[in-house]
Amino acid sequence: MTGTWLPVVAGALKGRDGTWLMHKRPAEKHHGGLWEFPGGKVEHHEKPTESLIRELHEELGISVNAIDCEPAGFAEGAVSEDGIPIVILLYRIARWDGIPAALEGGEIAWHTPESIRQLKKPPLDCALAAGLFGES
Repeated sequence: MTGTWLPVVAGALKGRDGTWLMHKRPAEKHHGGLWEFPGGKVEHHEKPTESLIRELHEELGISVNAIDCEPAGFAEGAVSEDGIPIVILLYRIARWDGIPAALEGGEIAWHTPESIRQLKKPPLDCALAAGLFGES
């Protein structure tokens, strides 16, 4: 955390069949029950891709190489639980090792861009999805 804004990373994992992995937040967490791109906070000693690799390993049990993390957009403006504005950096990922699993609660599912549009998501994930899938 920088003190004036909270950097967060998220991964848009694209399956070989063209579907995308989404994570449903556990009910007891902030934005509980809403669907999001998996990821988390950037620690002060990490580069964004280092954080993304760590978060995807912790949350999904997969291994990702930095070279496979392609910048795909960002969203900003929401306020965290601590009252600090958030900036989410989204990375498109088409290669990883392992089978994704929901290791920290909630659930995961593969969705088409059309079904992602219908999911209930936090506002910044709505913006990220719109940018990723070319919506205006």
